[in-house]
Amino acid sequence: MITPVFELTQNPDFLTITIKVPYSRVSEFEVYFEGKEFKFYAKPYFLRLALPGRIVEDGRERASYDDDTGMFTVHLPKEIPGEMFEGLDMLTALLAPKKSRSAKPLVEEMASGADNEEDMEEEEEFDWEIEQTLYEESRETLLCSTCTYGFGNQKSGVFSRLQDELNDVIDIKNPDLTPAVERREKRLAAEAAKFDPDHYLADIFEDEVICHLLKYKPWWVKAYATKMSPQEGSPWNESNQPALVSFTEDEKEQLRKFTNKTFLLDKRTCHQVYLSLVDILLAYCYEVYATEGEKNVESPWNIRKLSSTLCWLESFTSFSEVLISFGRRVLCYPLYRHFSLVTRALSDTSMILQLGKSAVLKCLLDIHKIFRENDPAYILNDLYITDYCIWIQKAKSKKLAALAERVQKAELSKAKLGFELDELEAAALLVQEEEKELKAAGADVSKQQLAPSEGEASDSEDSSSTSSYETGDSDSDEQESSASEDGKINPLQSTLQEERTAPLIDCNGLRRDTGALTLDVGNEKSKASLQSTSAPGKLIEELGKQMQTAIRLTEQPEGLPSVSGGGGGTSQEMGTSCITQPQGLSKDHNGKRHFLEVTPKPGTFLFLGTTKEAP
Repeated sequence: MITPVFELTQNPDFLTITIKVPYSRVSEFEVYFEGKEFKFYAKPYFLRLALPGRIVEDGRERASYDDDTGMFTVHLPKEIPGEMFEGLDMLTALLAPKKSRSAKPLVEEMASGADNEEDMEEEEEFDWEIEQTLYEESRETLLCSTCTYGFGNQKSGVFSRLQDELNDVIDIKNPDLTPAVERREKRLAAEAAKFDPDHYLADIFEDEVICHLLKYKPWWVKAYATKMSPQEGSPWNESNQPALVSFTEDEKEQLRKFTNKTFLLDKRTCHQVYLSLVDILLAYCYEVYATEGEKNVESPWNIRKLSSTLCWLESFTSFSEVLISFGRRVLCYPLYRHFSLVTRALSDTSMILQLGKSAVLKCLLDIHKIFRENDPAYILNDLYITDYCIWIQKAKSKKLAALAERVQKAELSKAKLGFELDELEAAALLVQEEEKELKAAGADVSKQQLAPSEGEASDSEDSSSTSSYETGDSDSDEQESSASEDGKINPLQSTLQEERTAPLIDCNGLRRDTGALTLDVGNEKSKASLQSTSAPGKLIEELGKQMQTAIRLTEQPEGLPSVSGGGGGTSQEMGTSCITQPQGLSKDHNGKRHFLEVTPKPGTFLFLGTTKEAP
């Protein structure tokens, strides 16, 4: 038989069951209901429900079928008008469990009345403040027993058959041979080795992205705000009291696929199940904020990495252990490692728990889908999430409310995480203040240096014509060319130009400065090289046409031939032709000073230090 798609709604007087049965014959429909039991049959569909409240057959019941949509709708009157049935969206829990085929079940779940159920809830309330210690087994007992894990620690030996997928799912090695105490020790050591102070400080002082993520509002924030401010002044009906949490069609389909079963948990194990539920929800809330509700390929990694229950198969014994474990892992593993994300996940987990079983179930279904679509993470569904989805539908509402209140009052400080975060942040702030002081001092020095330099700006502008000659040959050549075109020479400019280009003459008539230009008048090769230097050669020739000078040596050392204004005889004796030192002082090898003076002489012109008669 096929379990059809179904949905339950209610108003103060009726319970409405909608069943989708396409391609069925109307004549073959069979409906049976009595008390809390409801049965429906239309070949090949069969549905059997255990209702959360009692219904009655009093003549007001009615049913209809829409042939176009294939929807069969049944309206059943409530035994107590105005009674609110809880858990109508817990579809898995509504499906009646499969009965055993044996003659007598070995373990039977005893049903109790509504009054007795409330008394049992009050008696079984947990004191969340009590610290529990793990039972210490002897070494011989550990060797003989297998290590358990999974929902309610009811599974063992799973990873011995899944060695290939082990490293991609959990961090613990050999979980089937590692007891719970050793798992925790290894987890704490791994977290201490993974913590990166630089990454943590970077997220603190450069928190633009973190602030942006914290502005995101998940769906449960709006639902919680609606619950805290309900509409007043009108009686209850579906129009003014909409459901705070609704399931999608995919989520409903997944709920129908689950097999309804009962979990037999003792008080200690049930306490661990609730604590692990908080741990999983904390990791899920962080993932929602980190991706802003848009799941990606990192989503399954974020959830299982931040949850010690899923990553290290941890079994918690106190509520503080859950918070410290989650806080440490947030600061060690994910991309965003900020303490504000820890506190935000804690407050949002409290909201989800206060919204009730529907909100918790919706989050678990989302986690189930994320793991189902990831190849290695599906193992965690089999170990934890599937059983959590089934178990939460039957969880006690008062216990869930007590857990939500405990989470809401929880406080977690940085000092409890064990990474010396306060000292680390204080040291970083001191370094930051020192850097600011150094930058301020550097700015003051630069301002002081800038003041005199601005005062000298006018002087540098006045001497721009002089400094332009010192910057490069191209600038001086352009200025000399412009001067030759006008037919006038600035004496100061010609003097500076000669100081830049004229070499010193030693006792042998050779230049000392290798950067100066020398020329052998009698050597044709030298003449060719002179002509190859286009800019200086043309400039000097042009200068010779415009200016006629005579060179007079006022003081010369003994042994040096004099430079006369005659033909090329003097140039042949020296072997080289050189540019004479301009007006100013220079020294030869004997320490005598030469003073060179340029005076005009008709009929002559200057050609690289030698004088030639004008043609």
